[in-house]
Amino acid sequence: MKMTPDGRPIPPAHADERAMLETWLDFHRATLALKCSGLEDEQLRLASAPPSPMTLLGLVQHLAEVERNWFQRVFAGQALPPVFGEDNGDGFALHPGRGLEEAMTAWQTEIARGRELIATASLDDSGHLSEQEAGHVGDEGVSLRWIMVHMIEEYARHNGHADLIRERVDGAAGT
Repeated sequence: MKMTPDGRPIPPAHADERAMLETWLDFHRATLALKCSGLEDEQLRLASAPPSPMTLLGLVQHLAEVERNWFQRVFAGQALPPVFGEDNGDGFALHPGRGLEEAMTAWQTEIARGRELIATASLDDSGHLSEQEAGHVGDEGVSLRWIMVHMIEEYARHNGHADLIRERVDGAAGT
């Protein structure tokens, strides 16, 4: 697999649908990790794009929750609590004792578990949405294909946030 100069996997120009979805998702996961690399704890906790309270550390925690929700809860039907506790269901709230290493470990654990759960699944296999989620989507179920496209979109949107936050934190801008 080809890599960018900063170490992210380059999605292939030609591949089957499954490989394309997986590699684009991995590219965006690696982009989030890159946006957090080389920063001190204080910088990772800095809400640097007022009036938003969003932080890089909060984004890592949030995406751990997103990974758990879509692959384990929705797709695999597992009843699991939020990664960072019931009082932090979206993951954005920061805990004074939890730094990047712990958050990254939790995030990577959720990614690995999601990969295990979908490894042999067809893109046409479906997961079941909660009543609230179904109201937004318009259906009680979504295919793995839908989930993967949604995850790429979720990461791409939040990586845009991470770009702005990182640039405000230390001036690093770009891909």
